[in-house]
Amino acid sequence: MSPRVSKRRPLVAQSEIRSMTLECARVSGVNLAQGVCDLPVPAPVIEGAEQAMRAGANIYTRFDGLPRLRRAIAAKQKHCTGMDLDPDGQIVVSCGATGAFYAACLALLDEGDEVLVFEPYYGYHVVTLASLGIKPVYVTLEPPGWGFTARDLERAVTAKTRALVLNTPSNPAGKVFDREELGIIADFAESHDLFVFTDEIYEHFVFDGKKHIAPATLPGMAGRTITISGVSKVFSVTGWRLGYALCDPQWALAIGHFSDLVYVCAPAPLQIGAARGLEELGPDYYQGVSDDHRIKRDRFCGALRSAGLTPYVPDGAYYTLADVTGLPGKTARERALYLLEKTGVACVPGSAFYSGPVGETLARFCFAKEMNVLEDAMQRLGRIS
Repeated sequence: MSPRVSKRRPLVAQSEIRSMTLECARVSGVNLAQGVCDLPVPAPVIEGAEQAMRAGANIYTRFDGLPRLRRAIAAKQKHCTGMDLDPDGQIVVSCGATGAFYAACLALLDEGDEVLVFEPYYGYHVVTLASLGIKPVYVTLEPPGWGFTARDLERAVTAKTRALVLNTPSNPAGKVFDREELGIIADFAESHDLFVFTDEIYEHFVFDGKKHIAPATLPGMAGRTITISGVSKVFSVTGWRLGYALCDPQWALAIGHFSDLVYVCAPAPLQIGAARGLEELGPDYYQGVSDDHRIKRDRFCGALRSAGLTPYVPDGAYYTLADVTGLPGKTARERALYLLEKTGVACVPGSAFYSGPVGETLARFCFAKEMNVLEDAMQRLGRIS
């Protein structure tokens, strides 16, 4: 006899995103696989963190985050989404949005439960659920509109269903769920008494007059919605790992306790940097982020078309899925590797976002890059046309 790994181990492997990042580094290519935003970090965010470090804010914080940051999050949510939150009972700061999601799953779901997940999905959501013995049940959204009906949800629900995961704007499709669609989800959640876990990390990356609507603001949804977001994307500090969960106090305390168990707390000086950014950066900043990425989206999608890779133009976030069936290969991964070898541009195989064969026809590209990097990638893509 010898020690062995846990039964969970086979469920958690290196993601396709990180795998393609390593392949890209091998050929010194342009990495459009990983969702790392290249915008400069706003000065108040950097200065706030630096000053906090020098002032000695380098010890543990309260399990749910520093009061200053929780107040700043509440004020920002009120202004941007209309959510009315108590900073002392409805906000849990954690280590990234993924950390907040993990803590929420630990607090509110049990092994053997089922959770509905729209696909294409974000892989960390699915793997987190599976690693906890929770079964993801998929509701497939079809391009180009990525729509669904109440009947689609009813076909997927069972007596074991406890929650639904909603990512809006979505990674990887860039879908922004509208009020009518959110109403369908709200009615469904209420009729089956479900939690709704929302990942809204791309809430400020919305284009073409679309509007991000926080699902928790719909009638009857405040008590059953776990709103998850953070500052990683909008402040371009993905390595800082600052996210949060917003919800009813009865859920927040449990989520906070599990976040404390796993992470203890988010980094103290970085919390202060984030708080200062939220306090000082107003609507013009967020609109500028949106406008900048809309321009990049339009140019990059045009380059994909010119290269013979039909993009599904996103309404939000900073990724686009594209049809890669015109490239050599039998699978999405083979096609992505061909593209990398031919052009030096790394993307993510669409199979990373689907449970079934639909993903084998697609690849995901991230366009949140400095313009000179994006220009380089677009020129390289021209090699396959």
